[in-house]
Amino acid sequence: MGFRLIVGLGNPGAAYEKTRHNIGFRVVEQFAQAKGAEEWQKNRKLKGEAAQLEQKGSEKLYLVKPMTFMNESGVCLQKVSSYYKIPPEEVIVVYDEINLDVGEVKISVRGGPGGHNGLSDIIDRMKPNFTRVRIGIGQKTPKEIDLADYVLGKFSEEDETVIGASMERYIDCLDRLLKEGSEKAMNFVNRKPKPKQREDGQL
Repeated sequence: MGFRLIVGLGNPGAAYEKTRHNIGFRVVEQFAQAKGAEEWQKNRKLKGEAAQLEQKGSEKLYLVKPMTFMNESGVCLQKVSSYYKIPPEEVIVVYDEINLDVGEVKISVRGGPGGHNGLSDIIDRMKPNFTRVRIGIGQKTPKEIDLADYVLGKFSEEDETVIGASMERYIDCLDRLLKEGSEKAMNFVNRKPKPKQREDGQL
């Protein structure tokens, strides 16, 4: 069983472009461009924008950006999954994660929403056994700032540089999931590099 649907989470409209909450959109857009997917098409019936990508020796891969706004991401995902008959086990959801530093990426399967409203809505409407690709946006700073204001704010120039340098890694993460499956991809992407030893044997 392989993956047939990749969903990037975000908010529609120019006002939300390049905000932290829209990193899911950006990663899926970059992946589509890198892989030569068909042009994005608006689908009002499915409440989203979709692109298709041919997979060697398997069914088509659908790339989707919900146009329902973040808090109702599950509406689009439910419609797309139902229309194309794609079970949750064949779905990858890409979204922003405040508990990871900018530039980090982690894969997880199942689990709770972790305070993410888009993920919460998806879990409410579907079974939670889909694969998550969590893209780090860093902890909110200053700590006093409202969480909504933070995730709807734009990355600093420094963070944008890190995001740009990390985009190839994000795309590779999705590639590995498609080619190797969740377990192998997770073991590779989530592993922490071992500290280097000095010649005298000390860390």
